[in-house]
Amino acid sequence: MFVLGLETSCDETAVAVYHANRGLIAHTLFSQVATHAEYGGVVPELASRDHIRKLVPLIRAVLADASLQATDIGGIAYTAGPGLMGSLLVGAATARSLAWTWQVPAIAVHHMEGHLLAPMLEDNPPAFPFVALLISGGHTMLIEVTGIGHYRLLGESLDDAAGEAFDKTAKMLGLDYPGGPRLAKLAEQGLSRFKFPRPMTDRPGLDFSFSGLKTFTLNALHETDQSPQDKADIAFAFQQAVAETLTIKCRRALQITGLKTLVVAGGVSANREIRHQLSAMADSANTRIYFPRPDFCTDNGAMIAYAGAQRLMAGQTQNLEIFARPRWPMEQLPQL
Repeated sequence: MFVLGLETSCDETAVAVYHANRGLIAHTLFSQVATHAEYGGVVPELASRDHIRKLVPLIRAVLADASLQATDIGGIAYTAGPGLMGSLLVGAATARSLAWTWQVPAIAVHHMEGHLLAPMLEDNPPAFPFVALLISGGHTMLIEVTGIGHYRLLGESLDDAAGEAFDKTAKMLGLDYPGGPRLAKLAEQGLSRFKFPRPMTDRPGLDFSFSGLKTFTLNALHETDQSPQDKADIAFAFQQAVAETLTIKCRRALQITGLKTLVVAGGVSANREIRHQLSAMADSANTRIYFPRPDFCTDNGAMIAYAGAQRLMAGQTQNLEIFARPRWPMEQLPQL
């Protein structure tokens, strides 16, 4: 089965084709970063309009790259949530229309399940069960995973997710959108001068909270001359605090579950300092750790095509309803 995957949850339009036996066949992505940069963040209405303009041409391009015709496609997977409602509706309506026209099944895919399964696209994929740390722009979650759809939430962000904290802190420092990668770049020039708190690590549990760290960062900034070196040092301290907080919580989750495999995915998992600290922790704990390649950390069609293919091959299908949910708890997903 060739499965066409469509991702339109936020500010990237992505399309991919995945084959059950041959793996990933082709994928492409159009980023809207330039469109939203002048506004300092994603403008939902502009994002929706750009998806409308780009999605069908990208579908044609991926099919041509894969040397496939519409008649070769056996199923369509599309991101149905969570995300921006207008953007989700573009992908959902397009997927449902193509599925009806081509007379093939379509399946709604949970965006975070796509991220969770992205490492499965690599040559050496993780085996179930494992602990998953999902760190994206709007989510920070620890999940015990025993199979596709078999998810137990261990902890989550109670306020700002790690990615949101990166972006908001970058804005405090006067960095352009997208802030997270720019803050990480600035931190490379920073010195170990400040000591920031590691929020919620001094109490039991696996939940996260980064809003207080953001406030602490702002206060620290106001106490300096805000020179370029001051900002670099603060970026360094902030990134170290986030990375160590995530590492402490992951170590705790592995101890609680007794598992020896950690999967880290989502856009923030591309951060090199976070990867370094988590990898060092995994080595010391004799734990296997898996990351997706950088291209598949951020939103992409490949992860949606893969996740949808697994559910379609298990016999899951949906009716002709255009399904989109801006909020969608992973625990509601059916098990395979």
